[in-house]
Amino acid sequence: MAKSNKNCSFCGRPESQVGFFIMGLDGVHICNECAIQASEIVKENTTRMSNLPNLKNMKLPKPIEIKQYLDEFVIGQDEAKKFLSVAVYNHYKRLMQEDTKDDVEIEKSNIIMVGYTGTGKTLLARTIAKKLHVPFAIVDATVLTEAGYVGEDIESILTRLLQVADYDVKAAERGIIFIDEIDKIARKSDNPSITRDVSGEGVQQGLLKLLEGAIVNVPPQGGRKHPDQKMIAVNTQNILFVCGGAFDGIEKKIASRLNTRVVGYTADKENESVDKHNLLQYIAPQDLKSFGLIPEIIGRLPILTYLEPLDRVALRRILTEPKNSIIKQYTKLFKMDEIDLTFDEEVLEYIVDKATEFKLGARGLRSITETIMMDEMFEMPSKKLNNLTISLLYAQSKIEKANINRLKTA
Repeated sequence: MAKSNKNCSFCGRPESQVGFFIMGLDGVHICNECAIQASEIVKENTTRMSNLPNLKNMKLPKPIEIKQYLDEFVIGQDEAKKFLSVAVYNHYKRLMQEDTKDDVEIEKSNIIMVGYTGTGKTLLARTIAKKLHVPFAIVDATVLTEAGYVGEDIESILTRLLQVADYDVKAAERGIIFIDEIDKIARKSDNPSITRDVSGEGVQQGLLKLLEGAIVNVPPQGGRKHPDQKMIAVNTQNILFVCGGAFDGIEKKIASRLNTRVVGYTADKENESVDKHNLLQYIAPQDLKSFGLIPEIIGRLPILTYLEPLDRVALRRILTEPKNSIIKQYTKLFKMDEIDLTFDEEVLEYIVDKATEFKLGARGLRSITETIMMDEMFEMPSKKLNNLTISLLYAQSKIEKANINRLKTA
């Protein structure tokens, strides 16, 4: 190609500063470097679009298959797994019916899960995210405040989903959002607030349009909105919302509704069939209202399920059985230093006993094991040893030395 005095129509550099020009119509030129960049942009966008599955041609995972996958990572909680699996499966089918010309429109069924701390609400959400072919974001309701106050705006929930979807709006609009700690935005009293409740009832009011379905202008990087900021319009009509919370103290609301005594020696004979050790299984929407959720938001979360409290047998299984169990994680950590780690059976029973005593659920297993293993994790990588066995006496000494009783809950 003959040298010319023309510049690249994209970067503006003259031909003397680039390898060569590619000539187009009407005197348009593009240099070889800009052509390579354009090719990479096309490839990136093509790959991103191909990652969005064609649901019509895709084999949808059946509810039983989804539950079986959850069983590999989460012990127990069959009821919650069933509700979650069906909701996700129906979400897929709802997306598939978008292009069908039919008068019947399937409404989305948002879920709310209630369970004690450490029973696996967030773990269920994180695990099912691995199985899905749609963007999945987990957000925390505790940081949300009403617009104009310190904290994050409601729209930041959608910003997280956009980030997961690599800012592909079409993909984000068919995604799933898990809102954790939903109970922390309950209003402070059972009566409507006459003053500003900026982190409670105000947040619930703001969530209504997201749960129901609306076109929301979202700041791409999150944070506060300002007039000169470019917004991204996101339609939440096809976004499935799954909410979870501990709802600490809601048992009293349930007991009051069932007219039972949580503490005492007497009880009505007509309520003898009520299991007072697991009142969450009787939870109903009116209990959520008594706790502080407004009726409008309860109506937009039509599926209500609960998580069983973890007994000693479940905690023992959680310690070793799941694919990502705590013991397997520590074994892998030491294996990376070419050290074979083993635990005596009595140690595992001791860890479970302590976790039961402290009433911290599955999280207690991790904190107790971490306390026992801390010194060995510090020293062993520098020692020339290939084997390590944790005995009961060693575990007891580490727990007593750490004064872990400070973790014990009332």
